[in-house]
Amino acid sequence: MKARIAVLPGDGIGPEVVAEGLRCLRAIASAYGHDLRLEELPFGGNAIDASGDPLPASTLDACLSADAVLLGAIGGPKWSSPGAPVRPEQGLLRLRKALGVYANLRPVAVHPALIDASTLKADVVAGVDLLFVRELTGGIYFGEKRTDATRAFDVCEYSVAEIERVTRVAARLAQARRRKLTSIDKSNVLETSRLWRKVCERVVRAEFPDLALEHMLVDAAAMHLIRRPKDFDVLVTENMFGDILTDEASMLTGSLGLLPSASLGDGRRGLYEPIHGSAPDIAGKGSANPYGTILSVALLLRHSLALSPEAQALESAVSHAIERGARTADLALPGARSCSTRAAGDAVLAALAT
Repeated sequence: MKARIAVLPGDGIGPEVVAEGLRCLRAIASAYGHDLRLEELPFGGNAIDASGDPLPASTLDACLSADAVLLGAIGGPKWSSPGAPVRPEQGLLRLRKALGVYANLRPVAVHPALIDASTLKADVVAGVDLLFVRELTGGIYFGEKRTDATRAFDVCEYSVAEIERVTRVAARLAQARRRKLTSIDKSNVLETSRLWRKVCERVVRAEFPDLALEHMLVDAAAMHLIRRPKDFDVLVTENMFGDILTDEASMLTGSLGLLPSASLGDGRRGLYEPIHGSAPDIAGKGSANPYGTILSVALLLRHSLALSPEAQALESAVSHAIERGARTADLALPGARSCSTRAAGDAVLAALAT
């Protein structure tokens, strides 16, 4: 097949991990006979330095005309001072809104070979396989904002339509898994959460009666993710709660660097990125974990290009690399040697070639 991929390496470790993702994507394209056009574009802090805009018009236009978008990471101390007039994160929020990618999928699965990488007990994390669906284009991140010398506010707002559509995405995914859906809110305090619970309940009961639906307050969910993570299947929640809870859930797997994500809308075009940040403290050292990015490439193959066998091949190659001991510094046991970003990519490519 032919497809165009917009590539946004971004800042910090973004270019390093994206480079390994692209090596794997090119290997898949070569092995399966696909013609993939990869276009690298400025985005984030580097774009601010070049043009004053974290999302230049030319970058946005290229993303809107692409079949999929692959992102590394953005941001860093250089652009995050309290008085900064423009921040890289503003470009990311604009991009998500422009692409219409309102459902962010974040799978969390513990690899058997990495149980010892988690700080939790082995019997707690062994067998964990859950999926977060985070609403991505509404809530407090997109609400009205204001600040002055004496106060500041950020408005959290959700419409019925926004809640309905992300609930349907999560419910369909739950139907293809273990048929359990957990909706997370703060309905004992927030009006938006009371609406969220009411709409989620109505949609699931009317349209997905085969699912087991439970509602859970976000503070309880944070506790139970650590206490009994294997009880969860698909979890759906609003923007800020999902942002926080998925970082917590990454520790079940042993590292934030392992987790991919797919941000989807009503069409096939999606935005794919690891959930970690730009990690400026290790940028340029060649020690960043590329697995989250490589697994994001697999999600891109599956969801935007409808290439499930290729996606499965890449996911299996990552699993094989981990089984063979290719651990970057974030996964290495105390006193054990770790491999570089490039070496981890090499291990995945070697597994693909076998």
